[in-house]
Amino acid sequence: MDFDLQWLLLGLPVAFALGWLASRFDLRQWKREQKDSPKAYYQGLNLLLNEQHDKAIDAFIEAVQQDPDTTALHFALGNLFRRRGEYERAVRVHEHLLQRADLPASERERAQHALAQDFMKAGLFDRAQQAFEALEGTPFDTEARLALLALHERSREWRAAAEVAARLERSGSGSFATRIAHHWCELAAEADARQQGAEADAALQRAREAAPQSPRPLIMAGQRARARGDQREALAQWGTLMAAHPGAFNLVAQDYAEAALAIGEAGAALERLEALYRRQPSSDLLAAIGRLDGDAARQRRRTLEHLQQSGALSAAQALLAADGAGSSEETKAVRDAVARAAKPLQRYRCAACAFEAQNYFWQCPGCLGWDTYPPLRQEDL
Repeated sequence: MDFDLQWLLLGLPVAFALGWLASRFDLRQWKREQKDSPKAYYQGLNLLLNEQHDKAIDAFIEAVQQDPDTTALHFALGNLFRRRGEYERAVRVHEHLLQRADLPASERERAQHALAQDFMKAGLFDRAQQAFEALEGTPFDTEARLALLALHERSREWRAAAEVAARLERSGSGSFATRIAHHWCELAAEADARQQGAEADAALQRAREAAPQSPRPLIMAGQRARARGDQREALAQWGTLMAAHPGAFNLVAQDYAEAALAIGEAGAALERLEALYRRQPSSDLLAAIGRLDGDAARQRRRTLEHLQQSGALSAAQALLAADGAGSSEETKAVRDAVARAAKPLQRYRCAACAFEAQNYFWQCPGCLGWDTYPPLRQEDL
C-alpha cells in the first residue's frame, strides 16, 4: 500500500499546534504555581508576625504542598512547630528533609541541627545527644558542643561534661576553667558519698588544677578535713579562702569558728574574723564572731551597731532573743513577728533567675547557671 505524503504534510502542522498548546498550558500552570507559592509563604509570614500561629502553620503547609522542594519553607514550618510545642511534627519535618538525597551538605547540616533541637526541647535527651554528636566537624560544631555540655550537666554526667568543656576551651570558644572545676568538685562529692576518699582527693586536685582561683575547692577541702577530724587543716584551707575570696568565706564563717573552738584557737580566729567584718560586714560573720566571743555584752553591742548600720532583721531578731527569758507576752509576740519577717531575708537568691533557697547552691536549681548565687543572704546584699 502506497503511503500518501499529503497526510504527512497535513499532520505536521496539527502536531506542532497541539505541542505548542500543551507547552503553553504547562507554562501557564507553572507560572500560576510559582505565583501562588510565594503568596502563601508571605501570608504565613504575615500571620506569624501577628502572633496568629495556627493560621500561619496552615499557610506554610499550603506553601510546602505547592512547592515541596523548597527547603526554606520546611525549615520555617519545622521551627514553628517547635515553638508551638508540637515537637513530633517538627521532628517529622526535619527528618523528611534529611531523607532527601538531593539536599546540599549545608542544608543537611542545618536540618540535623534543627532535629537535635527538636529532640532537646521534647526531652528526648538520648536522641538529642546522638543528633548533636553527628554535628561534629560541621559549622554547628560549637553550638552542638555547648548543647552537649548542658545535656551532660543536666544528666549529672560530670566526667563527660568536664571533657566536653575542656574541648570547648581548647577550641577557643571561651573560658570554661571554673565550670570544669565545678564538674570535678561534683565528682569529689559523689566519691565522698561512696566513701571513696582517695578518688575524692584526686577529683578535688583536678578541680584546683583546672581553676586555681575558684573558691569551691578550698571550701570543700576544709569541709572534708573537718569531717575527718582534722580541724587544723580545715582552718588552714579556710584561712587561704579568707585571704583570696573574702566574700565566699561567709559560706563557712560559722564552721570556721567551730573548728577554732575545737582546737583552742578562738582568740586568733576572733581577731581574723573581726578584721574581715570591719571590711565586709555580714550576718554570717557577726554570728561567727558571737560564737567565738564569750562576752555577751560585747556581742550585744556589735549586734546593735549592725542593726543600726544595715537594718538587718536578723540582728533585731538576735537582740530580741537575748531578752527572751522572762519577757512579757507583748515582747514575745514582737519577737515571733520579727523572726517570721526575717526568715525570707535569710535566704540566698539567684542573680540570674531570682530562684530563692535556704541553702547555698553552686549551680542554680532553677536556671542551672553556675555561680549565680551571691555568697550573701538577701538582707546583706
